[in-house]
Amino acid sequence: MKSLFATLLILTAVTLAGCSTNPTATKGDVEELSLALQSLDPQVDPDEARRAAELAYSYSAHLARQYNVTTSPIVHNTLVNSGIKERGICVHYAEDMQARLNQENFQTLTMLRAIAEPKNEFRIDHSTAVIAAKGNGIYEGIVLDPWRYGGKLFWSATTEDSRYNWEPQLKVLRRKYERRMAKEAAAGS
Repeated sequence: MKSLFATLLILTAVTLAGCSTNPTATKGDVEELSLALQSLDPQVDPDEARRAAELAYSYSAHLARQYNVTTSPIVHNTLVNSGIKERGICVHYAEDMQARLNQENFQTLTMLRAIAEPKNEFRIDHSTAVIAAKGNGIYEGIVLDPWRYGGKLFWSATTEDSRYNWEPQLKVLRRKYERRMAKEAAAGS
């Protein structure tokens, strides 16, 4: 049964591969994100904001190619989780985006991580990178989410993202740990 499922997944991926296109960004897209980054704080260096915007767009597309994304993000997740593909779930995009932008050693911008827990039991957590002015937290930052559209960068102010309720990564992980410990304690009673 498991091999039949894997075979069906592969056939679906191959069939849908022709439907995918490489994500592209226009000069206007990059400029809009650059201006949004500059507006985070008067101390944000315009050159850093421009460089961060260019990298966010170009690296999102690079990651989609690197992960060989040829389907929707949900189908790609299934392929990764079943072992058919190695990388490309949201946490991979978030880790890799954060690491790449951190290589720039920005002086006026900082990279953070956020998680949105599911709103119902049929959904899963979603992870993303957040860029903010140095010293600020995720709620004053901008979500950089290349997973959502399979390598095409989605961005918005963290608090204005109507699809997800973002929280700082460590806060969510701490809450999950506490829930797990309480569940284990209750099971041991």
